[in-house]
Amino acid sequence: MMTKDAKIYIAGHRGMVGSAIMRRLQQDGYTNFVTSTSSELDLRNQAAVRSFFEQERPAYVFLAAAKVGGILANNTYRGEFIYDNLMIECNVIHAAKESGVEKLMFLGSSCIYPKMSPQPMQEDYLLTGLLEPTNEPYAIAKIAGIKLCEAYQSQYGCDFISVMPTNLYGPNDNYDKQNSHVLPALLRKFHEAKVNGDPNVIMWGTGSPKREFLHVDDLADACVYLMHSYSEPGLVNIGTGTDLSILELAQLIQKIVGYTGTIEHDYSKPDGTPRKLMNVDKLKGLGWEAKISLEEGIRTVYAEMKKEWDLVIDN
Repeated sequence: MMTKDAKIYIAGHRGMVGSAIMRRLQQDGYTNFVTSTSSELDLRNQAAVRSFFEQERPAYVFLAAAKVGGILANNTYRGEFIYDNLMIECNVIHAAKESGVEKLMFLGSSCIYPKMSPQPMQEDYLLTGLLEPTNEPYAIAKIAGIKLCEAYQSQYGCDFISVMPTNLYGPNDNYDKQNSHVLPALLRKFHEAKVNGDPNVIMWGTGSPKREFLHVDDLADACVYLMHSYSEPGLVNIGTGTDLSILELAQLIQKIVGYTGTIEHDYSKPDGTPRKLMNVDKLKGLGWEAKISLEEGIRTVYAEMKKEWDLVIDN
């Protein structure tokens, strides 16, 4: 159990996941955080990371830092996605071991599972088939991080655990038109189409792939819960256990935004993996379930982002 005065390092504390974990810990009364921005500490630099851990000596580490993006970014910057993520996780995990960190949590991604994995995806489906080609470099890097944690746990007795979140959304998400994930990308598209009076919104692919979405505040709650309660070998899926098609997601966002135009498809763009639904039986067995419904979560996020987007338009 983390004591309230324990020194906690959140790698990636300004990102969507890291900031959510910090908010959750602060709600519980934790105050002893060590943080460093990417401009202050390049996690790809082994010597710099080693020096940081030797100086700060955190007791607990949440490794939420990563180079992330949607289908286009993953497929375009393939070298960067595998190199940057491998270097970040290897440097942080090894420095944590060398400096005597009490416990580390590594956050992966549901894309680690095979493209044609049986659904819903169980933790033991890892490495049982070929990966989705468009995000294979990112997935391989994340798999390496999982295996590094498992190896250090086995050989050195390190209390290093891995969790696999499903698709996330929430505060501090990336809304860039080119590099964002599907939910924030659609949210921005529908909002701008409504403001501009556009007759249609173009979405990539057929809309048939099915995806699961988890509010990042739910993820943060699960991460803190597992940091207290889980130390066994093997990764843990974190999700809702329910999914919907991308077209159904678009229609839900259309309703929430209040856009009255039509949805058109760009069939030249890839669909990605046909379905990615997490099996969360293990997580439920450990005593945790998601609380925020998808519609409730999107409505909250849109209300927050609309204020920012309207401010930009007004100026």
